[in-house]
Amino acid sequence: MVSGSCPACGTLVLAGEAFCEQCGHALGVAGCTTCGAPAVGADGYCENCGMLQPSDRDHVEIELEVAAGVSDRGLRHNRNEDAMALTAAGTAADTVAVGVVCDGVSTSPRPEEASQTAVATAAAVLAKHLGEGADAETATREAVRLAAEAVAALAEKGGDAPACTYVSAVVGRRQVTVGWVGDSRAYWLGPGSEALTGDDATPGTHMLTAWLGADAGEVVPHIRTFTPDGPGVVLLCSDGLWNYHPEPAALAAVALNATPRAAAQRLVQLALEAGGHDNITVLVIPFGPGDQTEATVVFPKEQQ
Repeated sequence: MVSGSCPACGTLVLAGEAFCEQCGHALGVAGCTTCGAPAVGADGYCENCGMLQPSDRDHVEIELEVAAGVSDRGLRHNRNEDAMALTAAGTAADTVAVGVVCDGVSTSPRPEEASQTAVATAAAVLAKHLGEGADAETATREAVRLAAEAVAALAEKGGDAPACTYVSAVVGRRQVTVGWVGDSRAYWLGPGSEALTGDDATPGTHMLTAWLGADAGEVVPHIRTFTPDGPGVVLLCSDGLWNYHPEPAALAAVALNATPRAAAQRLVQLALEAGGHDNITVLVIPFGPGDQTEATVVFPKEQQ
């Protein structure tokens, strides 16, 4: 039974055939979503029309039992240069939630590779050191150091250096520890909502004064440990959100009235509705007194 035509030469092909008998093209290989040509390069661009192909990073959602994150390409960029990680870590007696958000610097080469490398490295280092009983500040400092080294190692000899920003949070039973380099932010949303980070950028501009990358010089992270007065939410985000909604009170109005996943989805949607000029990444991590199961009192599970 004929199932269609070969995308390379147009010859009719039968269902189940692996190769075109006319030209030998491998059937079932995805072609360009714009022009249909099979000539999609390793960099994701169609060699026929030049269009960048959709990526599995265009929209990503992750979820733990009581925390969640959403990352979206936005409406103006042709790829998502943000990356995020969310995991549980610590010892059996003291489990904490760990989140990391990195935003690739668009003016650098391969920014999406820089952000993904930093996120993967930092999350693994945080989990390892917290699991071995290290305190959150020590683990955060080591995570930033090794993430910076990993991103710096991506630079090609004689070429420009991939770069990204960094923010992480270790959310435990009694305290929150955040670390950052650049202008990705952490917020406390709850009693006394506030920004927990300060941007490494020239005032009034988006000109970074610190980042991760081979051209960053010595990377010295900011680290802050915060003790909330009551239950609430730790929000990590890239500037794709806070450019439109920087005020803690406005963010709290969304995040404190939904489950973590619904809150993350809604915050991303608000940024898209405001213009979606940049990539948008949001992690929502609840904080509550006692163990992590008690935090579900603030954020009950969504009804199935």
